[in-house]
Amino acid sequence: MLQFQPIGFGQRDIETSLGAMVYYTPVATPWDVDEQRPTMIFLHSLGGGSSAYEWSKVYPAFASDYRVIAPDLIGWGQSDHPAKEYRPEAYFTVITELIEQSASAPVIVCASSLTAGLVIRLAIQRPDLFQRLLLVSPSGYNEFGLDYGRNIAAQLAGTPVIDRLLYTLGAANELAVRNFLQQFLFAERSRLTNEIVEAYLASALQPNAEYAALASLRGDLCFDLSLYIDRLKTPTAFFWGEAARFSSVEIGKRLGQINPTAIEALYAIANTGVLPHLETPEVVIGLMWSYLYKM
Repeated sequence: MLQFQPIGFGQRDIETSLGAMVYYTPVATPWDVDEQRPTMIFLHSLGGGSSAYEWSKVYPAFASDYRVIAPDLIGWGQSDHPAKEYRPEAYFTVITELIEQSASAPVIVCASSLTAGLVIRLAIQRPDLFQRLLLVSPSGYNEFGLDYGRNIAAQLAGTPVIDRLLYTLGAANELAVRNFLQQFLFAERSRLTNEIVEAYLASALQPNAEYAALASLRGDLCFDLSLYIDRLKTPTAFFWGEAARFSSVEIGKRLGQINPTAIEALYAIANTGVLPHLETPEVVIGLMWSYLYKM
């Protein structure tokens, strides 16, 4: 969805084993396009209406020092939306293909929520791909005895016919998108702009967008991150909105305590929700640069 990208960013794509995956990257002024720079990849979360737009207020701040790549993951945004069952392995595959086809590994990856949890698992499998991880509220949503699949939304999303109705009423119209962002993702409603609502709605209305979104809502992509994180060796920083609804900063602290060698820092951001990089991007930019400067 190029119309929502910063000035000077263009659209490119790669062919993955699951279809064409679009990504956005600087291509024109005011950016000095230099593909020899270290690569920094920004991966959005996996919830209704998600796309690369989620990070679009942050990645321009890194485009003068890094080669920025921000994809719409398969099943989201402008990328292909195969009508299939989505499991963690699908995203391990397409993220690996993205890095191998578009960058010289190892790369710095910024990711959020469930995608960030998946990136941790992939970094355990393929540490050669990653230089450093900057992760916002990483989770598998089943940590420490939690079971995402028990909630009513997950159960409804697993019921045929009702699942499609749920998506139409709960994600594929402007009122639903605005309400979801206000009630569940943002700590301060005043920070929610019309542009954000329009970008999420545009992604949610793509043909077959319901397949990946319902897989996420059902819990098909969920897992217990605490069972994996002790094997992570890639240097990592966590960034956590203190008002995040789905995964609290206390969970982040417990995850960090399991592997304090790899988890080098946890930055708690006051009065922000699950998407601090969209709600208060200037704070996230400052904290990310602070972390990178220290390393």
